[in-house]
Amino acid sequence: MEKILLNVEGMSCSHCVKAVTNAVEGLNGVKFVEVNLESKTASIEYDAEKITPELIKKAIEEEGYDIT
Repeated sequence: MEKILLNVEGMSCSHCVKAVTNAVEGLNGVKFVEVNLESKTASIEYDAEKITPELIKKAIEEEGYDIT
């Protein structure tokens, strides 16, 4: 299992947190997601044999948020 911490810009409310969480949770290979509105971060645990950080970032960006 791998872990990454992403800085997610553009989140402003609990709906944003839910949107990011749902986008990442639905990906094959993602085991754990915790999105923090206050720190604007997403902590993700994933199986590197099934998914890459680039695909995780793309899923978040497709929801309208920026990864910095």
